[in-house]
Amino acid sequence: MQNPLTGILPVAPTPFHSDGAIDPDGMRRVLDCMIDQGVDAICILANYSEQFLLSDEERATLTRVSLDHVAGRVPVIVTISHFATDIVIHRAKEAQSLGASMLMMMPPYHGVGLAPSEQGVFEHFAAVSNAISIPIMVQDAPLSGVSLPVPLLVKMAREIEHVSYFKIETPFAADKLAALIDLGAEHIVGPFDGEEAVTLLADLDAGCTGAMTSALQPEMIRPIVTDYRAGNMEAALDQWKLCLPLINHENRQCGLRAAKTVMMEGGVIGSDYVRHPLTPLSPRTKERLISLSRELDLIALRWGK
Repeated sequence: MQNPLTGILPVAPTPFHSDGAIDPDGMRRVLDCMIDQGVDAICILANYSEQFLLSDEERATLTRVSLDHVAGRVPVIVTISHFATDIVIHRAKEAQSLGASMLMMMPPYHGVGLAPSEQGVFEHFAAVSNAISIPIMVQDAPLSGVSLPVPLLVKMAREIEHVSYFKIETPFAADKLAALIDLGAEHIVGPFDGEEAVTLLADLDAGCTGAMTSALQPEMIRPIVTDYRAGNMEAALDQWKLCLPLINHENRQCGLRAAKTVMMEGGVIGSDYVRHPLTPLSPRTKERLISLSRELDLIALRWGK
């Protein structure tokens, strides 16, 4: 990428057939729908892609399918998180060789008793950086249970060549983003918001330059970022208020199931199956999700019809 990546970089859901098998054709349709939503990039194999429920063979298939099908229409960010540094290096090299524009990775984590030291986290990211030549986005999320204090993130940005993007979705993310940008200065190329944009306005106030949401409503959330960065604060606030009921319902009630359910309703994919031990949305939660989505006339809700 010649210019820093900004804007909306949603996570692509992984579609499954109703028997639980991965659906490569459905994956292609998801990617086409997301491009039609006007996204600035697409992230695959993230937590909202159910990456923790995929086999290594399935990951490899989905990586190849996605990068071949997108074919440079937008940048593709491949998530490569794993506890083992050697496995992450292998995933990183493979993703780059297939055409990934960026990698995203969490710190190594595997339960409370196996949290690495700060030095171990640094070495983990440095080893990946030394093996590739594309940017790395650090995902700082509560899911890992690994603390990534601002001084460590700044040290990584300054000393690890390809670490320059950060997705901050911890509690009080705006304060952490502001401190990261202040201390890291020019080394922080891409400070990003997460968590379905539920804190986006505060995070934009803090200096973030984009958001990594789900694929549910990127066409609605992107104008919040673009208007804000263009100085149109009132328009950004009005758009955020318009989107907020659905943002909240997704974030607090649906999680990764929301985008798949709406995409199935809109004919993008044939099934909104999620792998056990995850369970489908309750009829009550699904009804509210579809109702809020219809109010916004989402692209995903009508793309395949």
